[in-house]
Amino acid sequence: AEGVHPSDLAALLDAEGVAVRAGHHCCQPLHAELGVSHSARASLYIYNTKQDVDVFIEKLEATLEFFQDLEGGEGGEADDMDGLFSFDDFPQ
Repeated sequence: AEGVHPSDLAALLDAEGVAVRAGHHCCQPLHAELGVSHSARASLYIYNTKQDVDVFIEKLEATLEFFQDLEGGEGGEADDMDGLFSFDDFPQ
């Protein structure tokens, strides 16, 4: 989300029981190319379930809405994520 520091995003997701990593992830050249200093990363592995992904998306959307509300925005930011993720994109 525009203007949300990855560490803030990670902290609020953590409070919701969702673990993501925020930082450099050993990819500072990519960050420089993208014009950002840090990023947040969610990782999946074979033990993650569809429910894990659904909960992540639900909590991410709610967290982005929270940040947008702080900025005085009216909806939309998290709505832009509709259809961005699909469990069908992951091998089963």
